[in-house]
Amino acid sequence: MRADPPRTPARRSVAEGRPLLGNLGDLEIFARIVTAGSLSAAGRELGLSPPVVSKRIQRLEERLGTRLFQRTTRKVTLTEAGQGFYDKVVAILASIEEAEGQLSRRLTEARGLLRVSAPTSFGRLHIAPHIGPLLTANPELSIDLELSDAFVDIVGDGFDLAIRIADLNDSSLVARRLAPVHRVLCAAPSYLARAGEPARFADLAGHVLLATHSQDPWRLEGPEGAVTQRVASALRTNSNEVVREAVLAGVGIALRSTWDVGPELRSGALKVVLPDFHASSRVGVFAVYPSRRFLPAKVRVFIDHLAALYGSVPPWDAGLQDMLRPLRTPAA
Repeated sequence: MRADPPRTPARRSVAEGRPLLGNLGDLEIFARIVTAGSLSAAGRELGLSPPVVSKRIQRLEERLGTRLFQRTTRKVTLTEAGQGFYDKVVAILASIEEAEGQLSRRLTEARGLLRVSAPTSFGRLHIAPHIGPLLTANPELSIDLELSDAFVDIVGDGFDLAIRIADLNDSSLVARRLAPVHRVLCAAPSYLARAGEPARFADLAGHVLLATHSQDPWRLEGPEGAVTQRVASALRTNSNEVVREAVLAGVGIALRSTWDVGPELRSGALKVVLPDFHASSRVGVFAVYPSRRFLPAKVRVFIDHLAALYGSVPPWDAGLQDMLRPLRTPAA
C-alpha cells in the first residue's frame, strides 16, 4: 500500500487573505474519480489504494466546505456543487498540461534569441557562413552573433555561449571541444627569398617576426620540448587581421592558425617554416556555456551544428596533413 503523500500547505489569496487549494494532486484525484466512475478504479489508475483516495477526497471536501460526491456501495456520483467544481478543475488541469507542453517544447526545440560571442576572424570565416542552414532548419530561432577578440563575461554580459580558441583543459568553465587548432610558423615566399629561410629555432632571432601585443612571446612545442621566442618587430598591432595581411604581404614570419591561413598554405601563398615547431596542441576551438544542467535546446543545437561541421579533422586542415607533421619524441 502506498503511503499518503505529504500534504502541501495551503496558499493564501493576497486579495482575500483566505486559503487557496495548495495540492494539485487532490484535484487530479478528484477528476480521475469522475472519469473512472469509482474511487477504486481511480486508485488503480493512479497507483493508490482506495483508503488513500477516499482520505484525499475527504480532505478536499473539508477544505472546500462542501460535499463533492454522493457515495453508494457501487459508485459515486457528483453533487451539484461537485459538477460545477469539476468543470473548473478540468479547465485548470488542461491549462497546466498546456503550460507544461509549451515549456517542454521550449526545452526540446531550438527557439528564441540565441546570443553568441566569438573571435572576430574565426566568427567571420567559420561561423557566419554556416548560420543560414541552421536558421532554415530552426525557423523559430534567431541569433545575435557578436564578434570580438575581447574576453567576455558570458553570464554578466548576457550571452548564452561563447566560442573560444584557447587551452581550456584546466578550466573550471563548462566547455565542449569542437575542433583542434594547429598554429604554425609561416611566411610568404617573397619574404623567404629576400631574408632566407630559418634552418634552426635560434635563427628566428634574426628575422622580422609578426604578432599582436597579446601574442608576445611565442610559446612553442619543439623536438626538445617547450621553447619561447620574444617577438620584436617594427610592426606592432592589437589586430590579428593586420598580422595576417602583413605576413601575406611578405613583411615577416608569423605564428598563424590553419583555420586562418589554410587556403594560403594550400595555394603556396604562404609556406610553413620550421615545421617541427608549433603552438600547444592543447589549444582547441571550444564552445563555453554557463551550465550543463537544463541546457536550452537553442544552445545544444548551435553547438551540435558547429561540431558536425568541424569534426576531428576540420575543413580548414584538409590537404595540410603533410605540413602538420607530428613532433618527434623529446630527448630524454
